[in-house]
Amino acid sequence: MIDVQRLRILRAVAEHGSFNKAAGALLLSPSAVSQHIASLERTLGHPVAVRSTRGITLTEPGRLLVEAAETISAQLDQVRHEIGRLTAPRPRLTVATFTSGGRHLLPEALSRFVAEHPEVELTVLESEPEAAVPMVRGGSADLALTYHFDGPPPVGAGGRAGLDWVPLMEDPLWLVLPRGHRLAGRASLSPAELGGDRWVLGCLKTEAFLRRYADLAGFDLRVGASTTDYFFAQTLVAAGVGVSLVPHVSLAPAPGLAVVRVEPPRPARHIGVLTPRRRRPHPYADALTGALTAAAAPAADGDRP
Repeated sequence: MIDVQRLRILRAVAEHGSFNKAAGALLLSPSAVSQHIASLERTLGHPVAVRSTRGITLTEPGRLLVEAAETISAQLDQVRHEIGRLTAPRPRLTVATFTSGGRHLLPEALSRFVAEHPEVELTVLESEPEAAVPMVRGGSADLALTYHFDGPPPVGAGGRAGLDWVPLMEDPLWLVLPRGHRLAGRASLSPAELGGDRWVLGCLKTEAFLRRYADLAGFDLRVGASTTDYFFAQTLVAAGVGVSLVPHVSLAPAPGLAVVRVEPPRPARHIGVLTPRRRRPHPYADALTGALTAAAAPAADGDRP
């Protein structure tokens, strides 16, 4: 039988790239780490790590074990949080949310949820998708209101990441221009038509999309301002700093702004709820997911700014 503690040590060796650094992180001696890895290899019947002058390289069996260790660690964390939830004096629910979703979708859903379940102690954590996924996997959040751009949702093929995805809405992106911009009166635009403008970025993921688009369209992306807040980005656009690309739920129309549709193929965020794949039902998480689904329905019409 493979020892869970030895899997944890192998995971640390893989993360730090050496026995010595892993030992320091685990508060063990390097010889103890080496002995645990040797015992793991004897149990498995195959080497899991190869030492070289450049550090530690995992073998294919070692990589498979590290993947298993990550899954087991997340499941154990999830169980620990579930036990804490079950033994708490009041039922608890922790939800992670990205900023614009928290501002536009979550309040209505929470109002409905709190009215129906006043006994629940709610905790809301602001978290972007890259942080929300491990939070849900590890149990520190019961669900996450989150999004992704291209490709499949962050649940892994066939749910192998132990997560479920409930789609809520498509969130199309719009071009936001200063009201006096030469193209502000257009019904729709291609971002390439703004290739000579300076851009105001409201999100690193939007920047990645724009840079890919600029490469394909053959223009250099000129960045005038970079923020992590779409609302701040729009105030900068209104001030004449540049133009921007903003998701529908983050639009904040103002007198100094013009909002123009992006010509097809129109980019969009895919907004949904991420939950752990549970063996036991979590009625409060299910109730909030239902409330979010209802709150997203009116916002799903992205045809008008």
